[in-house]
Amino acid sequence: MSDARRRGRRRIGAALALLVVIAAGLLTHLLLPGSIVTDIAGDALYAAAAYLAIVVLAPRLRLLTVGGLAAVWCIVVELFQLTGVPLAVGARFPPAFLLLGSAFDARDLVVYVVAVAALTGADAAVSRFGAGGIDSRGVSPRSR
Repeated sequence: MSDARRRGRRRIGAALALLVVIAAGLLTHLLLPGSIVTDIAGDALYAAAAYLAIVVLAPRLRLLTVGGLAAVWCIVVELFQLTGVPLAVGARFPPAFLLLGSAFDARDLVVYVVAVAALTGADAAVSRFGAGGIDSRGVSPRSR
């Protein structure tokens, strides 16, 4: 299989998974509001969405690069909440809360990092299964 075809398949798979994650996040937000469990689940789903969105946009990136970018995105968005800007934007356009959040919570940072690490590991396992192994840099032989 050509590299272009593999990247296309990875992009499509990530896009489909992203749709499922977004649906799960919206259902969690709408049907189970207000508990610590749903807050943690929402954070993990947000991290998954960030990871998958990066794969959709750049399927050639190495797994650790995708994981690093997803973690940085989540952390920056969480720290941005300290400015009060997301709260002001969300007050004028409530759907913005889904992307930017509303209030800083240090626990969210931990959940993001753990979720991204788990996603990176799962992606490596899928890559290993589908590509016959990955090297120590997290690169499958087929993507070289």
